[in-house]
Amino acid sequence: MSCAAHQHGGLAAFGTLRRCASGCKIGPLVATSRPAAEVVLARLLQELPEGQAVFLDVPEPHAAAVDLARSLGLAPVFETARMYRGAAPQLETDLIYGVTSFELG
Repeated sequence: MSCAAHQHGGLAAFGTLRRCASGCKIGPLVATSRPAAEVVLARLLQELPEGQAVFLDVPEPHAAAVDLARSLGLAPVFETARMYRGAAPQLETDLIYGVTSFELG
């Protein structure tokens, strides 16, 4: 399931919820602000069956995303390191509230 939030006639956030091997994963979750991320995240979470495990892979440098996950009662399960060959790409990490996958970034 995917959903989006609009603000002032433009796209403010979008996200996807999908089943994974165990539970469901939210990602990508991209938003121009925490309130916009919260709107999309709330809609996605409404689709979960009661008691269903949910995973959200948050980029640690984005403090607002980490705070949002913690406010929902989510806790770290494991950590990963992002590594690059050559120069790291220039990313707007303040827009990323949930990565798509570890394989795709």
